[in-house]
Amino acid sequence: MLGHFLNLFCSGLRILLGVLMGALAVPVAMQVISRYTGLIPTFLWTEELATFLFVWIVMIGSIVAVWDRTHFDVRITRDFRSPALRLLQNGIVNLAIMLFGALFLSYGIEYAEFGGNQRSVMMRANLAITHISVPIAGGFWCLLAGYRLFEDVAEFLNRKTSQS
Repeated sequence: MLGHFLNLFCSGLRILLGVLMGALAVPVAMQVISRYTGLIPTFLWTEELATFLFVWIVMIGSIVAVWDRTHFDVRITRDFRSPALRLLQNGIVNLAIMLFGALFLSYGIEYAEFGGNQRSVMMRANLAITHISVPIAGGFWCLLAGYRLFEDVAEFLNRKTSQS
């Protein structure tokens, strides 16, 4: 049940990523056209908007990557065939993601509060708009990696039970 909900949630995030990528194309295209053709005036706010969108794309993309198990991890050993060793290997990766997620969540709250006290130069937007993405991403990394760890343990126990 929870896995189905998380899968739907990440599907929604994928759609949001597509929308944000489309939105990112607008200010970037405006920058390119204004700088190299002079057909439209140079708007300085487009760079800030592109940065804001890019930060959110990266953070939302990392959440989806943790769910899809496509977020990068460094393998210092080969992939094991033994279910117990594979559980250990994947468990270490998921625990590391959860650790970094907890760090991003806890320190990210203070970071977001710091951003809330600042405004962007051109758009005068509150910088909490982008800073809040750090603890949000960290919280979802913990949740999704924890669920994947739960799935791995359940799969290992089911396989072990069915072999007995």
